[in-house]
Amino acid sequence: MNKHKISERPMTITVAYPKKSNSPLQTQFSEEDIEKMKSPSVHCALPLGFLYRSCADYIETQNHTRVSEFHLMSFSEDPDVQPLLMGLFLSMYLVTVLGNLLIILAVSSDSHLHTPMYFFLCSLSLADMGFISTTVPKMTVAIVTHNMVISYDGCLTQMFMFNLFGCMDDVFLLVMAYDRFVAICHPLHYQVIMNPHRCGYLLLLSFMASLLDSLMQSFVILRVTCFNGVDISNFFCDPSQLLNLNCSDTLSSDIVIYLAGVMYGFLPMSGIFFSYFKIVSSILRVPSPSGRYKAFSTCGSHLTVVCLFYGTGIGVYLSSTFSFSAWKHAVASLVYTVVTPMLNPFVYSLRNGDMKRAMRRLLSSAPVVLVPCCWTARGKGEQI
Repeated sequence: MNKHKISERPMTITVAYPKKSNSPLQTQFSEEDIEKMKSPSVHCALPLGFLYRSCADYIETQNHTRVSEFHLMSFSEDPDVQPLLMGLFLSMYLVTVLGNLLIILAVSSDSHLHTPMYFFLCSLSLADMGFISTTVPKMTVAIVTHNMVISYDGCLTQMFMFNLFGCMDDVFLLVMAYDRFVAICHPLHYQVIMNPHRCGYLLLLSFMASLLDSLMQSFVILRVTCFNGVDISNFFCDPSQLLNLNCSDTLSSDIVIYLAGVMYGFLPMSGIFFSYFKIVSSILRVPSPSGRYKAFSTCGSHLTVVCLFYGTGIGVYLSSTFSFSAWKHAVASLVYTVVTPMLNPFVYSLRNGDMKRAMRRLLSSAPVVLVPCCWTARGKGEQI
């Protein structure tokens, strides 16, 4: 048991641990006692590790402890609304997974689509499926069980996978922009530059860069030793929300997060912007209007997906920076993490004649013999 010995004037408080106990001190003081302890005449006799700290600072730290679980945000507590939310999220998840699987199967089964740009489209589809699978299944189970609690280890795992697949989406969009840049600005050297070895190297580099970003942000969270609370103002373990609960010095954490934001946010956006600047400059030099339209249509779908991805991502950032409503921030995160991956298959299939023909052949033929997703010299100018 903890012991408190309080004398009259000057007031001295002695707090002692049990000899064989590793549990943190959980001492309850009344508001009147805390006000008295803030007086200069009050001194604390604390254990060796807490010497030279004021009583008020020490007592304040007792409210910040290492947690074993977190509480995620629920979109609605109404029992009548929750089944509708579960059906909505589950249907969106199934549409996303099936749509991206159709893209992968269509590209794999059609030899006309064995080109670098469709190879990276398959990689983007895999990343989209992983991205949405880190959040929606857990949220659906939480709605069914009426339990929004997630363990500390489960939260870290979800955050790691969320950062990994989200960064892979980001880097794949940059690689696809580079592919379109080479195809339009250097068409004669396209097959030489975008050879299978180069594409495999770009794929591996994208994965390693995404893994590095995820490890960096996970390391920042692992360094947090205490939290102000356990309530996360989002429906998944958002890294920014976890850092907001940090009760220790956040300077080093902020530096790492801002550095990661520059490396994996600003630099890819700059690379995509530069690629399309060179693409537009090259297209404007084409003399015929039909030639300009055909050249620009080859990257229309990719440009649409880029606008969706970065537009919703910027919306999430702005909602967390300028809005104090947790519900609005959660809705913006929902659009970014669920709606965008769901729309990508529709963008690529509805705007791409080759993809529509490949999907029709895939759905009409059974069984389908899948071939390795390599590419040939054909299909250099297809739209993506």
